[in-house]
Amino acid sequence: MEDNKGNNVRQEEQKNMDITHILLRFLFTAVVLAVTAFLTPGFTIDGLWTLVIAAIVITGLDYLIEKITGIDASPFGRGIVGFIVSALILYATQFLVKGFSISLLGAIIGSLIIGILNALIPGRAL
Repeated sequence: MEDNKGNNVRQEEQKNMDITHILLRFLFTAVVLAVTAFLTPGFTIDGLWTLVIAAIVITGLDYLIEKITGIDASPFGRGIVGFIVSALILYATQFLVKGFSISLLGAIIGSLIIGILNALIPGRAL
């Protein structure tokens, strides 16, 4: 009986950690996305709500790709594969979020900038 109760507590703690991790990932993604859009030619975000929605979409896509394939979409998380996945997530987001526009070159440069910011700031975005 005691062992089952301990398992339930651990499962609940794991759920809370997952939710906290996703929320922190979202916040970090939003900040890094804003900085990246500012620094990257061919990358525009039309406002705060577009930024928030894009951060939600990017966080969701990253989470799904990581859970389904096991690929870390951080530009430097898995080398060239992570870099390409990160660029593709950025590029695909423009088709899902109105007011989010990025060229293919902008996605590549943006992925590079995100990778640099990931290396400088603790945590991770994409």
